[in-house]
Amino acid sequence: MSAETFRIGFLPLVDAALPILAHELGFAEAAGVGIELVRDVTWAAVRDRLLYGHTDAAHLVAPLAIATALGRDRPAVPMAVPFVLGLNGNAITVSTALGDAIGLGETLGDPVAIGAALKAEAARRRGAGKPLRFGVVHRHSSHNYMLRYWLAGVGIRPDHDVEIVVTSPPFAADALAAGEVDGICVGEPWNSIAVDRGVGRIALATAQIWRRGVEKVLAMRADRAEERRDGVLRLIRALHAAAAHFVDPATVEQSAAILARPHYLDAPVDAILRAITDRIRVVPGGDPVHYPDFMFQYREAANFPWRSQAGWLYAQMVRWEGLPFSNADAATAQGVFRPDLYRAALAGSGAPLPGASSKLEGALAEPIGAGSTQGRLVLGSDRFFDGRAFDPDDIPGYLAGLP
Repeated sequence: MSAETFRIGFLPLVDAALPILAHELGFAEAAGVGIELVRDVTWAAVRDRLLYGHTDAAHLVAPLAIATALGRDRPAVPMAVPFVLGLNGNAITVSTALGDAIGLGETLGDPVAIGAALKAEAARRRGAGKPLRFGVVHRHSSHNYMLRYWLAGVGIRPDHDVEIVVTSPPFAADALAAGEVDGICVGEPWNSIAVDRGVGRIALATAQIWRRGVEKVLAMRADRAEERRDGVLRLIRALHAAAAHFVDPATVEQSAAILARPHYLDAPVDAILRAITDRIRVVPGGDPVHYPDFMFQYREAANFPWRSQAGWLYAQMVRWEGLPFSNADAATAQGVFRPDLYRAALAGSGAPLPGASSKLEGALAEPIGAGSTQGRLVLGSDRFFDGRAFDPDDIPGYLAGLP
């Protein structure tokens, strides 16, 4: 079997684990593909490298793939997302001063209660002419949309009551330490590093805002996905095998050690290990708090690219960018996610394959069996903190009901 090589761009984050482990542990080789990893420090650089052919695929924030296909900020380029690299895994971390001001405890608090305290402090700061400022990793990021969704849901108006700016993940803790921002919404290990440095306190995990929120994806140009279809299917199989390995409790120390290497995350093994094992150190020097499914890969067909998840991201884009809703844009956005490629890659493997490509997001409070064309599929709770549900077939109705 001749190996077809994919150059894959990534940022130093724990959820870049699957392509890294697929390369390091032989899953790619076993599937008949080679992987070369290209490290960057901003999502814009990862995207541009992909679009100009310097890489073949990318570890990318999901909304940026959609924004690229829709031509937001630059000429449109059709995109394909055949595999989700992970759900959740982010947190909202505030400065120690802000944590004290809103009364954060030594465990993860309730989103509504923390929101009420933050609303009062945001009003005080705005009245004093020094509005609170939060850093997110890109304008078109799930971090931006999750933060905004929570803020709006607790009565804080983004861009009016608080400022939101962009800061690169590897520099987010530095921005917090320098006082340039009062809070960050970023992926691991950068929240934990801020806490371990004594400059931040974790207020919420994004899994508390949307229990199964789509996060990083494998993204590529749609034309490349078609031209290299057989190789893409092999790559998906390699990543799926790496995901099964990654969630095995027996492998977590090995995975953390690999990810910590200088050419990957260049971060402390312990901070990475905590993220992988769903243990969050909320305050400097505190005991890690166990929060199940803080980071989510593999189980419940977590790597399946649900078109409805892309639809939710498009809805947030419309909501926060003041753009009119468009049926054509909604179809383009949802069409970026490619469950057809995922199914083609894993047919005959025994992996659970959802029968549908879209679902009502946020509707499950308890685990439930779901229709599958292969394997047994059980989906766990996917609730939003405010109890709302998202119907991808009625985005205008959903938008009309938001605060």
